[in-house]
Amino acid sequence: MNKRIKELAKQSGAWEYYEINEGVDGDDKPLEKFAKLIVQECANIGFRDKVGLSREDDHEVSRTIREHFGVEE
Repeated sequence: MNKRIKELAKQSGAWEYYEINEGVDGDDKPLEKFAKLIVQECANIGFRDKVGLSREDDHEVSRTIREHFGVEE
């Protein structure tokens, strides 16, 4: 799991909840998948339409969001 995603999960309390209720076998895949889906959704907002970015800038913003959280397209 990406370090930043794990830090945010711990900050929110989701990590502890997950460890107590589901993560006993050490499988953090569902929590990681949930976080990646949120990151993908944010990266796919379409900033070009929302705030008038160029196509290239829109792509760069999306790429930067994914890169920051270690999520591939």
